[in-house]
Amino acid sequence: MNNLIIDAVKDKIFFMIINNNNTYSVTHENSKKNYEKLIILLTDFLKNKNLEISDVGLIYINRGPGSFAGIRNSLSTIKAIHMIKKIDYFCFSFKDFEGENDIKYENIPHLCSKFKLKKNLIKPYYIS
Repeated sequence: MNNLIIDAVKDKIFFMIINNNNTYSVTHENSKKNYEKLIILLTDFLKNKNLEISDVGLIYINRGPGSFAGIRNSLSTIKAIHMIKKIDYFCFSFKDFEGENDIKYENIPHLCSKFKLKKNLIKPYYIS
């Protein structure tokens, strides 16, 4: 099953699919216009890889710290996907992985397991 990583809290909106040893990613401008169509950007990314949201087994989403609008929109999008498609998610922060060297998006699923992050738990960090 495919893992999906979403990070919309930084200067770019970032999506990554991890399937076995293959990774595919895309970035988009971090703007109000793109926040409003986050689900469209996500489904277009999946379509380009011949996937649908139902092909995703787990979602990993950055909960901050970062942009309030990015956190709010990405978390609400994932909560909606979880409610409709019953796909579990992990909310991570790079602060969760303190002490780790060379943290890469590809390692997020392993790090969430290693640091025992809980599924379906949202505790966002906002920058004022």
